[in-house]
Amino acid sequence: MPGDGTLARYDRRLRGELGCDLIGVDEVGRGCLAGPVVAAAVLRREGARLPGLDDSKKLTPEERDHQARAVRACAGAIAYAFVSPRSIDASDIRKASLTAMRRAVHRALVFAAGANVVVLVDGIDLIPGYGGRQRTIIEGDGTSRSIAGASVIAKTVRDRFMERLGGEYPGYGFERHKGYATPEHLAALAVHGPCRWHRYTFGRVAQGDLFASLPPEMLSEV
Repeated sequence: MPGDGTLARYDRRLRGELGCDLIGVDEVGRGCLAGPVVAAAVLRREGARLPGLDDSKKLTPEERDHQARAVRACAGAIAYAFVSPRSIDASDIRKASLTAMRRAVHRALVFAAGANVVVLVDGIDLIPGYGGRQRTIIEGDGTSRSIAGASVIAKTVRDRFMERLGGEYPGYGFERHKGYATPEHLAALAVHGPCRWHRYTFGRVAQGDLFASLPPEMLSEV
């Protein structure tokens, strides 16, 4: 695990090179069969220390919750955005993920009060429709502290949402698997079929002409 020191050094070097503040943006839920894709954008205040911060996938749930609180306490701006399963089905998961990132960045910029920033995007795709400066970083959530902070915020926000869905849709186990294709989830799909929070165009969810037969009101964003 690189730890906060390594992540911070990367951001410090990049901040000096670019001469501006950094907003990290990341998404979670891209590979799920159910639930929204969620993106978060984080502008960290200079000088704040975040020992133990890393890519959210490398942290335990308890560590993620602790880091999310720490990121929120020292951030200059935080925002997140959801894109619903119906919007994912109407386009594709890549476009939906980038849409969530764009929305999160635009919301963070409102709180950033006109700060001079470069957006650091986890992955290989620049955010379409965003007119400011941005840079992609492959595996950025394990490289940049700004992106790692966004990763932790996005993951904890989405996990809490899926836990609430678990109470509303008992029998699927959303509170445990968070919408991923676990054996428990696949077994629940076989018994109950998909609910409105499933992504009907995903291969393990799609059943014949299910998506095509949905009424118009279910195709609108929830």
